[in-house]
Amino acid sequence: TMLDLRNVPEERLDYHREPVGRSAKKPSLAVDILSIATATPKYKVSQTEAFERVKSVSDSFARFEGIYTSSAIETRYSCVPPDWCEEPHGWSERMVVYQKEALTLLEDVATRSVEDAGLSVQDNNVIVTNSTPGMVVPSIDALLINRLKLKETVTRLPIFGFGCSGGAAGLARAAQLAQMMPGANVLFLTIDLCSLAVRANDHSLTNFVAAALFGDGAAAVVLHSTSGGGGSARPLASAPRVVATGEHLCHDTENYLGLDIKDDGFGMVLSAQLPNLVRTNLGPTVSDFLNRNDLSLMDFDGFLIHAGGRKILENAEEILGVEREQMAHAWSVMRDYGNMSSATVLFVLERAMVAGEQGRHLMAAFGFGFSAHFAVIDL
Repeated sequence: TMLDLRNVPEERLDYHREPVGRSAKKPSLAVDILSIATATPKYKVSQTEAFERVKSVSDSFARFEGIYTSSAIETRYSCVPPDWCEEPHGWSERMVVYQKEALTLLEDVATRSVEDAGLSVQDNNVIVTNSTPGMVVPSIDALLINRLKLKETVTRLPIFGFGCSGGAAGLARAAQLAQMMPGANVLFLTIDLCSLAVRANDHSLTNFVAAALFGDGAAAVVLHSTSGGGGSARPLASAPRVVATGEHLCHDTENYLGLDIKDDGFGMVLSAQLPNLVRTNLGPTVSDFLNRNDLSLMDFDGFLIHAGGRKILENAEEILGVEREQMAHAWSVMRDYGNMSSATVLFVLERAMVAGEQGRHLMAAFGFGFSAHFAVIDL
């Protein structure tokens, strides 16, 4: 979604004007990230090709080419062939594809993340799964447990409806569970197959904008509480660590950003009032989270921001007062993958870890509700 976060009133930004020393407050969490894995489906689409296909659906879209060409996105991935999105599809067909493709990607990231953590699938005590543009009953985690042969006593938490903030929200829930279960290994999985929400008969500008930004992706994270022993082969002292989480839901904003249930699938909800909502709330929301954890923006060496669109990143830089290089991984993920909804911020985290980034990082993602989710991660 293309959110304009500029022109935040100056008084909203006072919380980061004066440099301060690192907080001495004891972190509210101490949960290690043992491993992370990401995956995309097989169909790769360039932004140029995407625009040509959308334009062929309706000539009225031709005048909006700039939305595609100035998006800072070069390629995206889809679980269905590009021409699939040009034809009508019903709920049943969409959910059959969702179940098949989601299980394939989740099995991949789950297997690799568990192996990279030095564990076997039987060592997982908790599985947290997040997804929005698809549904199966029993929930996808039950199907995955059977496919991976996880133990029958594993604790399950399926999450639905957070949208783009689901990666940060799910990571927070998984970290909280790990903290409450010392010695447990918690597997967090998130997947959003946004291409399955594209509806060929919807010629609205909202649908056009969504088709310009969204792609498909999945991610897995293995977490372990440092307050207990357990079955990890990796020295916990060397692992990245989640030390705080938080969230904020703006009252009476459920109609600003979300998904409508249409006869033939989900329809994007994007209110014209959303930019003003963000301008009014972003500064105080970040400030409140930092204040509750006795933190300042000066405490952070880097920022893991959900790569939801070019304007989101540009204006986040302006509002947070950070340099482009401090958000470089978010920009590169957006360039290579577009907005994969919930999985995106974990792709950003993975790139930071692979690059050997160190120090304290602020993870932030914004999603349906309208909501914001945060995590403080020490790399």
